Amino acid sequence: MQFLSRKETRNKIVILNPKGGCGKSTIATNIAACYASRGMSPALMDFDRQASSIAWLQRRPTDLPQIHGIDAHKKSMQATRSWQLRVPSDVRTLIVDSPASVTHDDLRELTRDSSSILVPVLPSPMDIHAASRCIADLLLVAKVNRNERKLAVVANRTRKNTKSFAQLMRFLDSLGIPIVAVLRDTQNFVYSAEHGIGVHEMQPSRVRPDVKQIDMLVDWLDRWEDRRKRAIEISNISRQRVSPSAILQKNSASGLTSLY
Repeated sequence: MQFLSRKETRNKIVILNPKGGCGKSTIATNIAACYASRGMSPALMDFDRQASSIAWLQRRPTDLPQIHGIDAHKKSMQATRSWQLRVPSDVRTLIVDSPASVTHDDLRELTRDSSSILVPVLPSPMDIHAASRCIADLLLVAKVNRNERKLAVVANRTRKNTKSFAQLMRFLDSLGIPIVAVLRDTQNFVYSAEHGIGVHEMQPSRVRPDVKQIDMLVDWLDRWEDRRKRAIEISNISRQRVSPSAILQKNSASGLTSLY
């Protein structure tokens, strides 16, 4: 697995959970459609062998805003991997639909230079367990820094007022990681997947609650530059607190001298 060199101005959004069927492609395609409807011309990179996102793009009506697709799960002997994964220079938003299972090396590569990482979670004990393992790997293996505040959870296919939903929300609250969207268990997402569109591109009266959640999600994603700047500020403050030179400068300014 390989990406091109770092792009500081690119919003790289990674949707990741090793468990299949948790809705990664649903979330990836709806984010892409939302950005496209705003005139952002995003790219959608699909690493999953099922190629659900690429198939969605192939079904997309030609009269709708287009999205650049990158079929990353295929490997060609006629081109280098870097060429296959190239992203157009004018693309500022890259959505990565990750595969169902990844090695530790692939996990590090997928999340490298990411501005946001989304973990979809379904309301079932098995999915909650898988999500907890995924988040642990992101923190311990991929070394995602909590101070960067780029890791978030999306609760998917939820039904409120059920025990499973209550259990899921208790688990998510315990993580200390933001829940940026709670998507309903609705046929609207099934319909949009089948027709190559996002819920933003459906009859508004039919999808209003779903559009609201996707808007909340994208609004959080759009704040990636502010989160990155804040993380740098926190990192600089932390260095100053423990830096010996900073301590010496402070002591010198206050008239203190070393006892040794």
